[in-house]
Amino acid sequence: MSFVFQPWQLLALSAVGAAQQDYQRAIEYLMAENCILKAKLGRKQVLLTDDERRVLAVKGKALGRKTLEQLATICTPDTILRWHRELVATKWNHSEKRKTPGRPKIAAEVEELVLRMAKENPSWGYDRIVGAVANLGQEISDTTVGNILKAHGIEPAPERKKTIDWKTFVKSHWDVLAAVGFTTVEVWTTRGLVTFYLLFVMKLATRRVHFAGCTANPNGPWMQQVARNLTACDDRFLKGKKYLLMDRDTKFTDEFRSILEQEGIQIALLPPRSPNLNANLERFFRSLKSECLGRMIFFGEQSLRNATTQFAEHYHAERNHQGLENKLIEPGPEVGQTAGEVECRERLGGLLNYYHRRAA
Repeated sequence: MSFVFQPWQLLALSAVGAAQQDYQRAIEYLMAENCILKAKLGRKQVLLTDDERRVLAVKGKALGRKTLEQLATICTPDTILRWHRELVATKWNHSEKRKTPGRPKIAAEVEELVLRMAKENPSWGYDRIVGAVANLGQEISDTTVGNILKAHGIEPAPERKKTIDWKTFVKSHWDVLAAVGFTTVEVWTTRGLVTFYLLFVMKLATRRVHFAGCTANPNGPWMQQVARNLTACDDRFLKGKKYLLMDRDTKFTDEFRSILEQEGIQIALLPPRSPNLNANLERFFRSLKSECLGRMIFFGEQSLRNATTQFAEHYHAERNHQGLENKLIEPGPEVGQTAGEVECRERLGGLLNYYHRRAA
């Protein structure tokens, strides 16, 4: 049995291939740059400090041998992995338990606190961590903090600031963060089977979504009008939001982004091929298709709009969400009623059901 690719699938495969080529070019450039820098040093071997070895060992172990063989230039993959084994061996070396003169070993609880604070607060320096630990009844020095971080391959505060991870960014901007994205549905029209693009925006803190529109041709003028609808009126959906997560889809034109930025909304572009970094909106798309759109056949744009609108209403007021402690986004007055007969509110011919007791 043969499989025929749809045009949108071929475009998706092309985009993935282009992203892969970009990654490969970046790797090749970095390798060439490192080789040139190494040659400029005029040494056969680059001398590294113990702290530099620790950083490379921790990060190199996370990459694995196959990737290291592509990237490593100043030392071999075997050397980096050997450094990691030495770090592990040092961790399990219990010779320090012998009674020898010197300062006592830092308690494991204190070490875990220092590591946690450093990872969760990239801008905190050694002194700041010392103060935070003292608030919890433990007295340590900034030198101790530095030694703990170095032993685990964690950079000082200025370097951690430059490499803030995505989880920290999202968490720190949760209340002013929204996400936008497309999903597609096939619709039967007078022209045959046509791909329609559905655009949704989500407020991540509350999981509320806004159906921004659907079209078979998401061109520049259509996208500009969507941007105006999201920002131009008093009850606009993006009111109060400062950041908008967005992938690198070319349908998000410069004009679309410009209108948003003029309203004070900064665009947070996702790395290529990273749907997991926009997980909440992707999870909504999965629910939309598995519970509604994927179980229907659409004849014309109006039937698609009606089904999408019905699901959005069900999603907000009738569907419990595990990410919100299994509660409704917009609970009605009937929620929590214990008296009265149980009724069922049906949508789309019983495809979507909501059980409740009539509010008193």
